[in-house]
Amino acid sequence: MQLASLKLNPRADTRIRAGHMWIYSNEVDNKVSPLKTFEPGEQVVVVSADGKEMGVAIVSPQALICARMISRSSKATLSKSLIKNRLQSALQLREQHYADQSYRLCFGDSDGLPGLVVDRFSDTLVIQISNPAMELAKEQIIAALDQLINPTTIVLKNDGKMRPVEGLPVYVDVVKGELNDGFARFTENGVKFDAPVLKGQKTGWFYDHRDSRNHLKRYVEGKRVLDVFSYIGGWGVQAAAFGADEVVCLDSSAFALECVMRNAKLNQVEDRVSTLQADAFDGLKALTESKEKFDVVVLDPPALIARRKDIKVGERAYQKLNQLALRLVETNGVLVTASCSMHLERNRLVNIVQAGARQVDRTVQLLEQGHQALDHPIHPAIAETEYIKCLFARSIKSW
Repeated sequence: MQLASLKLNPRADTRIRAGHMWIYSNEVDNKVSPLKTFEPGEQVVVVSADGKEMGVAIVSPQALICARMISRSSKATLSKSLIKNRLQSALQLREQHYADQSYRLCFGDSDGLPGLVVDRFSDTLVIQISNPAMELAKEQIIAALDQLINPTTIVLKNDGKMRPVEGLPVYVDVVKGELNDGFARFTENGVKFDAPVLKGQKTGWFYDHRDSRNHLKRYVEGKRVLDVFSYIGGWGVQAAAFGADEVVCLDSSAFALECVMRNAKLNQVEDRVSTLQADAFDGLKALTESKEKFDVVVLDPPALIARRKDIKVGERAYQKLNQLALRLVETNGVLVTASCSMHLERNRLVNIVQAGARQVDRTVQLLEQGHQALDHPIHPAIAETEYIKCLFARSIKSW
């Protein structure tokens, strides 16, 4: 295959040589290789300003990140064999650590397949594609996964917000097998769940906090627990399964809360789990006005800082949420507070919790910190692949 060249501006190759995989549109020499001449998903040889070949990239000519490296060799293209080999490598990592066959099988850039996410729910695979090159290769991706795993069901859950940005259609399609009720059963930390892979958020589940959820075992036995932004009960149902006396799951989605109770029944803990449908801010205020108290409060919001320019507004939202949550924590109780916003630095989350504690006349002791699970490996040159933060903070009387 003869590939066209994408030439970079002077000094624009520094990050790529250091191991980064992204090329921004302002780093391209548009006089020599105009972006508008490339097709979405086209593969190109990246060439430095001094003419040295740097490897192969896939192109999204209309996007800010206009190209992503897939190989440091100019001869290694996004082929069927490359896709299979990288998926096989990704699978090997997960199989070494997760016997339950429930994990994120492919994590995009970190597994050498930018724009591709695959979540495994036992014998069901859910694929999400977010760039044109992976869309063009979807049949090869499906074939490779089918050969490596031979799952009963494969779902293309291509309804992510990045697809319209990349000029891709939005759709959900079951391409192998069937899901009569739209749910896939799996196990996390020994607890069973049904994930709504057709109608749910993203792939239907969020594996990235699995390790922190497992740490709930240390804190919830015999306790009263509030799970805010509960979604389908990842934290709350596990807390009940780990021995909590009472769990309240708060979410704005009626569908999500129906799934909470479905998963509670699946684990025979429905008598200790209840739901509260409300906006998180309003629900926390209402619980405070009712003088409710909880031994453990879990706060796991969606990304409140989507872009760098949203940092100030987003940090204020995190501040308000944590302050409201701390008002509900019993003395000597624990706040488990999380963030999936890449633009919220870990030390800022610590500062936000500390400031929130001072506002409610409490002192907090930071007990432990959680990170994303190893099925979300971090690419050391790409800061954006490290995004999960979780703090376990004990709330005590002010010193």
